[in-house]
Parts: sequence; structure tokens; C-alpha cells
Amino acid sequence: MKTKVVIAFFVVVWIVLLARIYQLTIKSNTYYESLAKQNIVKKEWILPVRGEILDRHGKPLAINKIGFKILVDAHLSSKKRIGELKKALEDIRRDFPDVNVTRLLRRYRRIDSPYRHDPIVMIKFLPYERVLPHFTELSRKAHITIRPTTKRYYPYGDMTAHVIGYVGKANEKEMARDEMVKLTMIAGKSGLEKYYNRFLEGEPGYKKVKVSAFNEQIEVLETVPPKEDTDIRLHLDMELQAFISDMFRKEYRSGAVIVMRTDGAILSAGSYPAFDPNDFVSGISRKEWKKIIENLNHPFTNKLIHGLYPPGSVIKPGVALGFIESKKVSPYTKFYCNGAIELGKTTKHRFRCWKSAGHGETDMLKGIRESCDVYFYKGSLLTGINKIAEELGKMGLGSKTGIDLPNEFIGVVPDKNWKMSKYGQPWYMGETLNASIGQGYMLVTPMQIARYTALLATGKLPRPYLAASLAGRKIEPELEEVLSSQEKRALPLIRRAMYEVCNHPGGTAYRAMHETKIEVAGKTGTAQVIGIPQEEKRRMKEDELAYFHRSHAWLTTYAPYRHPRYVVTILVEHGGHGGSAAGPMARKIYDWLVDHGYIETRR
Repeated sequence: MKTKVVIAFFVVVWIVLLARIYQLTIKSNTYYESLAKQNIVKKEWILPVRGEILDRHGKPLAINKIGFKILVDAHLSSKKRIGELKKALEDIRRDFPDVNVTRLLRRYRRIDSPYRHDPIVMIKFLPYERVLPHFTELSRKAHITIRPTTKRYYPYGDMTAHVIGYVGKANEKEMARDEMVKLTMIAGKSGLEKYYNRFLEGEPGYKKVKVSAFNEQIEVLETVPPKEDTDIRLHLDMELQAFISDMFRKEYRSGAVIVMRTDGAILSAGSYPAFDPNDFVSGISRKEWKKIIENLNHPFTNKLIHGLYPPGSVIKPGVALGFIESKKVSPYTKFYCNGAIELGKTTKHRFRCWKSAGHGETDMLKGIRESCDVYFYKGSLLTGINKIAEELGKMGLGSKTGIDLPNEFIGVVPDKNWKMSKYGQPWYMGETLNASIGQGYMLVTPMQIARYTALLATGKLPRPYLAASLAGRKIEPELEEVLSSQEKRALPLIRRAMYEVCNHPGGTAYRAMHETKIEVAGKTGTAQVIGIPQEEKRRMKEDELAYFHRSHAWLTTYAPYRHPRYVVTILVEHGGHGGSAAGPMARKIYDWLVDHGYIETRR
């Protein structure tokens, strides 16, 4: 019996051993073969060159400047080899005296490790022309490697900063969202660079190479080139952009200007003042950053889509359409304006018209043409805030325009529910009066006003867009039908009133606009920044106010009047009256469009 047990034990042991040998030699062959290949085959990523951004005529707005980066071999930070490292850094400093050797040494020690085999980048970018005279000699120095690289560059600097944006070093969230960003360590931070980042960065290629145990390349097994056809061409005309930028900065401190086709294509978009995006590509100093953020005119804010302002009287044509849609006020309803309206049974609150003497009997056409506040006060009391808010919402106010720029603000079109939700308070009649002339809680962006103006001009609400084509693929305009049949029937009267704003002697923009080379229709707006106390017997003049207490000046226009093709919207922060502040600029822009063939005839 004992013999059988011993024999059985040995049989079991041998079966287990044979099974394990089979597992190791046959079943695990594929696994260990794969591990062996990883030891000898190395995959190297080939990064694509970031796509360029061009204006409508092919002028470069964001390009890749060619240069070199300088690297130093790893494993030189030990006590035995530190002398070799310092010599290599001194060799670099000899050719480039502005290099801080102490800082480079600190960087090298932070990155170097026993597990790192690739050279360490000491200088990320030096211009091609600066390195070339030293290239041959420096390349021969021990432990130094020079490799070609690119750096994002914006030829027009602050002139396109808020539209084009800039790239910078990627953060952890950006790398987690995008595998390509993880490879390049670069991501679009604002503007088109951010909105189209995934497209601009392309797709990486790779190279599979056989290497030795010492990481020396033996053979190239496979090469897949990167996908780099990622250029973007815009509708932007840089000549027009430069013309407007120079004109604005000579006259005003801050604001925004938009020139847009009525189908949404943007020819020019400027937010002023701005910043130089080239300062951010390699990292901006604390001193420069502090200078930007402490500027009271907010150069880092993209006022086109992030600036929120009371629209003032530029919304009166839209409010008038709301009157008509409510059927409480017709185009022929007249209200008498004696310069003010009073609300309240016990405590009379006086809501003034901008014209202290009043406008007399006023219908809708005159109310828009001369921007009579009392006309809109009285019409809004009949119509109600909820209907006005509903109609303005249909016209794109209080919502994103859909422009191809990131993080667009929505603004505020208030109604009773909004105030209760926001503040837990009821709505008052006086707030309806303020909202009817674009004051109170109401806030819009310049881009929203440009889009709304295109709707008034054509009857269709466009999506503003900057990019004309992506890698040669054309982007089509998007237009939305939002107006009722009743509102469409009323549009000719609204347009006539806007025409008279610019061409009738009583129009609020007549002085500035009636001599333009083409017929222009538009609406001015003076949006108060501070309220005028009730005890003031007269409405203070803008030039009597301190600069930051002055009203924002609006002028939004379209042309040609009979066949609308272009919208020009201008906001001048603290500019005072819309017609006098923005009118001369709008006239020059339209004359430029005529002179450069965008618009063919005057009348």
C-alpha cells in the first residue's frame, strides 16, 4: 500500500511539472514573444505641424515659426559626471550669452533620473537665424543635441488677439481630454486656437524602430506620416481689421467693432484694448500679467462675446416688433411725449425721455427714428414685460449666438420669472419701463446685437462665423426663421424707421451718417452706466460726467438699405451718445467697403 502511495505522489508531481512546462513553453509563448518584441521594437511618435490660420486673402494670422531646441544627454547629474554637464551648459552659454546657466542646471537636475534615456530639453526654442551661425560647431560638442522645432507666432499681435487667441502649455485637464495634447503638451487657450484646437493639431504619425539594449537604433520597421492638412481660412479681411483697429485706438480707449455679412460671415471683429498673444506662447512674466489684469479697460476681456452691456436704445426696433406681435400697440398708435412719464400713486417716480422738451405726438416710426423713450415707456405698459422678453429672446438676445469662439456669454433678457428666480422678488412696473429702452437688468454682448441687426435687415437670424473653410472644406451659413408672419409684415416699417435714423434730419445718427457713400439704416443707443438721481432737474450731459460714469455709446447698422449685405455694430465704452461717438467710425467703415469693392454703388 505504501508503495502505491509513493508511486501516486511521484505521478502527481510529474504531471504538475509537465503541465507547468507546457504552460511556460507552449501556452505562454505568445505572451513572452510580445514582451521580447517590446524590448527590441520602439514606437516613436511623429508629431504633426499645427495648422495655420489665414485671412480671406491668405495672409497668415497664426503660423509656426521655424527654429531649434537644444538638448543635453541624460545621466550627467551624478557627482562623477557633473563636470561634463557644466561644460555642456557653458558651451551653450558661450554662443548664447543671455542663457542663465544656473537656471538650466536647476531644470536639468529636476528632470534627470536613472530611468530617463532621452536627452533633456534645455532651451525650448531659439530662432533659426540665431542658431544657424553656431549650428555646426555646437553640434560637435559632447552631450549636446540640436533639433528643429516650431513655435506658434501671431504676425499681427494684438490686432487679432481676441479672435485668433493663443496657444500655451497644456494643463492636466486638457491632457486628460485630448491624447494629442498629451503628446505635444500644447493646447489652444482662447479664440479660434481653442475652439478649433482638435482640428488644428492634426493626427500624429509614428515610426517603429528596432533598438539595441543600449537604446541604439538598428532598423526602421514601419513609418506612418502624420496628418497635417489642418489649415483654417477665415472670412476676416486683415486690411479692414487693421483699418478699424488703427481708427478705434486713435479715438477711444475701449469697446468693440464688428463687420459682418448678413448671412453671419465676419469680415472684421475687434475688441479694444487688446494684448499681444505672442507673450503667452512661451509663458508671460508675473509683471506683465499684473499690468494686463490691473488695466481698468480690461484688455484681456473679449468684449465681442464676454462683454455684457445694457443695450440702450438699439433694442427699440425689436421692442417695437414685440408691441406689434402683442396686438396691444399698432404701428400707427400714437403716444404723447412731454419729456417724462410718472409712475406711482403716492411717491411719484419720474421716468425721463432723453429729450427734456419731449417729442410731442409720436408713432412707431418717429419713436424709433428719434429714439423717444416715452413712446416705449407707454407701449411697454400695454404690452407687458413677459411679451417683450419673449420677442427679444426669439431675436437672439439672452442666448448664445453660436459663433465659433469658446465660452460665449448669454447675457440677460429679464422677465417676471427671471427676477423671482434670481432675487426672490416680484417685478415692478418701473422695471418694465427701464427694460423697454434697454436699461435695468438687461445685458447683451456686441455679437448678439450684430446678429439681431442682421435679423432686422433680412428677416432671418444668422449664426455668426469666422471660419470660411477647414482644410479647404467650405463652411456654409446657417440662417433661422424666427419671426411670425405678423412681424414679417411689420419689418418694412421698422426698416424705414432705421433708415430715417441715419438719413432723416430728425434721426439720431443723421449728422454722422447721411453723407455715407451708400444708404445705411441703423439705430443708436446710449446705455447709462449710472442712474441719474430724481432730484436732478435736468438730465446731465455726458461731458459733465467723469469718464467711467459716462454712458456706453452704441450704433448698429446695415447696408445697403434696399439690399442688405453687411452689418456694422460699434460699441464705445463710456463714449456718450451713440450717433456722435460711433457714427463717424461707421461712416468710414462703409466708405472703405465701397472703395474696396465689397459694396458696388451708393444709391
